[in-house]
Amino acid sequence: MSPKKIRKERIVVKVGTSTITNENGGLDIHQIDLLCRALSSIENLGYDLVLVSSGAIAVGAGKMRLAQKPKDLRLKQAAASVGQCELMHLYDKLFGEYGRLVGQILLDNDDVENPVRRENLQNTFDALLENHIIPIVNENDSVSHVEIESDQKLFSDNDMLSAIVAVFTGACKLIILSDIDGLYDKNPANNKDAKLISRVEKISDDIYALAEGSGSNRGTGGMITKLQAAELATSRGVDVLIINGKNMDNLYDIIDKKHVGTLFVAKE
Repeated sequence: MSPKKIRKERIVVKVGTSTITNENGGLDIHQIDLLCRALSSIENLGYDLVLVSSGAIAVGAGKMRLAQKPKDLRLKQAAASVGQCELMHLYDKLFGEYGRLVGQILLDNDDVENPVRRENLQNTFDALLENHIIPIVNENDSVSHVEIESDQKLFSDNDMLSAIVAVFTGACKLIILSDIDGLYDKNPANNKDAKLISRVEKISDDIYALAEGSGSNRGTGGMITKLQAAELATSRGVDVLIINGKNMDNLYDIIDKKHVGTLFVAKE
């Protein structure tokens, strides 16, 4: 995958399941509204924005009144179908309240690996962004079992998907909204003296050793997947920030060049 020329005004934002859902798996509408408001304000400043949104399976499971996140493949795909519908309905409505149009892009491996489909995908992204439409991207879980449970999947989860999208679209920044403030020198859930690491120049084995498991039972990834995504994106010239998505003011601070979360510095 060859990256496009880096565009200083293009930003990819990835929002995780734990950021946009509550403990019961239902949509946190207030939080999504704050996200849509912040991204609309940032786009109004002249930035191109791409949103990579998780949450379809969790939201679908909640709407289907399933007792827990489904484990059976058929149920996962059904939940993804129901949940993606719900997510896009809400994004369309809330972004519309702030005068913004959105478009849906669902991806699987072939969209990036097949040359013809990759070119079509590139044209779609370009057409949407040139017309000031915010692409909302997710994996095509409802039809591709590979993206849900195969060890051979390209994206591994939406953290890696967001890195691939950032490189693919020539973004200057990838902002990953998480349920934690950034990368710590030890697990803050178990260590009160844990310190936030504000800047990482190189993602080494020592950095990977600091990461532990998934932060939420509603999401699929944890700090490890975010580091893997950051390693890919920074190697292709994209700065990556991991910030706490529960405080959407963090997005405004990044645009104002204030320091927030953990910055993984892009390689030149």
